[in-house]
Formats: sequence, structure tokens, C-alpha cells
Amino acid sequence: MVVAANGDAPTAPTLLVADPDEDVIQELAAALEREGVEVTGVTDGAQALLQAGALHPDVVLVGATLPTIGAVEFVRAVRLARSVPVLLGVGEGHAEQAVQALAAGASACVARPYRVLELLPFIQAASHGGETRKVLSVGSVELDVHAYQVRVAGHAVHLPLREFELLHYLMRNADRTVTREQIMRNVWHSADGTSTNTIAVHVKRLRARLGDEDDQLIQTVRGVGYRLITPA
Repeated sequence: MVVAANGDAPTAPTLLVADPDEDVIQELAAALEREGVEVTGVTDGAQALLQAGALHPDVVLVGATLPTIGAVEFVRAVRLARSVPVLLGVGEGHAEQAVQALAAGASACVARPYRVLELLPFIQAASHGGETRKVLSVGSVELDVHAYQVRVAGHAVHLPLREFELLHYLMRNADRTVTREQIMRNVWHSADGTSTNTIAVHVKRLRARLGDEDDQLIQTVRGVGYRLITPA
């Protein structure tokens, strides 16, 4: 099944959705059509592999319970040939699939039922048609903006979407103090709906995943916000 949005626009970003529920694909495609995204939908992993090779989509979204060829096997197969961002759609009870898929090379996990506002940043970042791949580097930390991948000293570190966006924002502003209000606005896209405690919890988790045990990479500026430091 192919669901096309704005098919006459050659520069439209493209998304391949592999999900066992055809109604879910149709609903998501209809919502993304309004955002100018071209969607191809399939309902099993075998079709997904064929379409990934034929269409070279900007982003692939696979449901955790994909039949025929499972989501984890699909990620492994795609990673042998391509660096396309692969998102895993997870719901309640899919924690084990999420862990295995991330270990196999999935770029991130997103909530299922799918939310357009959660998917759009991935699609927009990856749909730069021929643009040079953008990789930010601060010390031993590398962040691939388009592939939604992070490496520390050469080793892959899998971050949830919000922590990835937080790290991206801090790295873009390396060696500058960013206030909590700026983080709320630019990462949570909210002027007043995110508590400072929520931000602090995410910073703490991000430090742990990056191995920043002594807070030397991400420093707290008391009463103001945070600063990511470039090692001397």
C-alpha cells in the first residue's frame, strides 16, 4: 500500500512506515500530508525491506510488533546497507523490543500511537536532499543530527528523543550558558509548561548516559541554567 502526500512536489520529505495496522498507517499518512510529507506504508517487515531498498526514504518508522520480518531483524538488515534514520514505534509492553532494536542500530524510539509532533523533527532533519551530513563534535561526544545518533569516544550511545534534543541544543551552544527558560522554549517548545525539576531530571539522565560522572561536561550554573563545556 502506498499513500502519497503532495506527490507533485519532488522535494517533499519521504517517510516509509512499516506497521501491522493499516488503519494506523492511513491515519498517520493523512496527518503528515498536511505537513507536506510523502508517506509509503507497508504492513510487514519483508515489504518494508523491499521498499527501503527501492525508495531510499529519508526516514523509516517501524512498529515494534512488525510481522514476517520483525522490527529488530529489520533494523539489523537495514544497517548492513544504509545509514537512514530508523525509528521504532513502541507502546506499553514493548520495552524488550526497544532495547534490542536500539542495540541493533535503531536511531530512536517514539510512542505508538504515533504523534505527528514527535515524528516531524526526525523527518525534517533527515530530508535535506544531498546536503552534507551534519555532525556536531564536542570533546569525545559526536552527535549526528540527521541520523539521530550519538557516539562517545567512538561508542554508540542510545538516547531517548528528549535527551537527544537536549544534548543537541547544548552542543549547538557549547561553552555558553543557556537558561532554563531557553531550554523550555527550544527543547520542550513550551514557554511555561515544563518545570525546572523536569529539566534537571533529564540533565541528570543525560550525564549518566554520557559518562559525565563529575559534571565536567555539562555544568550547572546555579540559579540560571546549564553550560556544556568544550574540553581544553
